[in-house]
Amino acid sequence: MSHALRTLGTGVFSVQRSVSVVKIRSAAVKDGQSQPFDESLLEFLVCPLSKKTLRYDESYNELINEELGIAYPIIDGIPKMIPQDARMIHKSGATEKPTQS
Repeated sequence: MSHALRTLGTGVFSVQRSVSVVKIRSAAVKDGQSQPFDESLLEFLVCPLSKKTLRYDESYNELINEELGIAYPIIDGIPKMIPQDARMIHKSGATEKPTQS
């Protein structure tokens, strides 16, 4: 960061700052890979709607709420647990009834 002094018309000095913006990127992002989700977080995370535990689906990289049938996306290893951003999933509600013999 550099500072420059300049005199205003009134004889008062002002400080002008020029700030350099540095982009920091992790090696995983440079390679086009997303960061993995830390599954130990499942011990603490709950669904913001139902307050129930969530299941991690590695194939879709989502946190699943089985009870409500919704999935929260995980972006760069961070769960995006905003209800408006959740995806509805189809529950396998076809349960077989036991047969009588």
